[in-house]
Amino acid sequence: MKKLLVLGVGNILMMDEGIGVHAIRRFWEENSDNDQVDFIDGGTFTQDLFYLFEKYEHLLVLDVVRAGQAPGTIYSLDEEDLVKNQKQVLSLHDVDLLDSLGMARMRGFSPKLKVVGIEPEKIDWGVEMTPTLTRAFDSFITVAKNQIERLIA
Repeated sequence: MKKLLVLGVGNILMMDEGIGVHAIRRFWEENSDNDQVDFIDGGTFTQDLFYLFEKYEHLLVLDVVRAGQAPGTIYSLDEEDLVKNQKQVLSLHDVDLLDSLGMARMRGFSPKLKVVGIEPEKIDWGVEMTPTLTRAFDSFITVAKNQIERLIA
């Protein structure tokens, strides 16, 4: 069993919505994979991916988070934060994500969830992120790297 799955989710055809997938691509470029971590492009994330969670102790999701703060604000959230604070909505994938975790738990697997998210500026048709998120991207990657180091320690 590997220790950590880093799952980048989002739609790269919808501007800022694709930041999680862009982040995974950055990790692939840096050859960041090691014997404790897998980096997977979850795309628009469906419940069909729940079986992946069964192979890991921890799950780190990279995605946009709409919580009403300034665009580019970076969040680090635990599963409890997502469940108890309904004003923080994890992109369009939150229901699928929490449902998928529930399905994995029904099968006897219980990875710990952590989310690194960023407040989007614009979600609309387009393949480029907004300048705001483009400028914040390296900070987003740094926060994700810090979480990865903490989770595999």
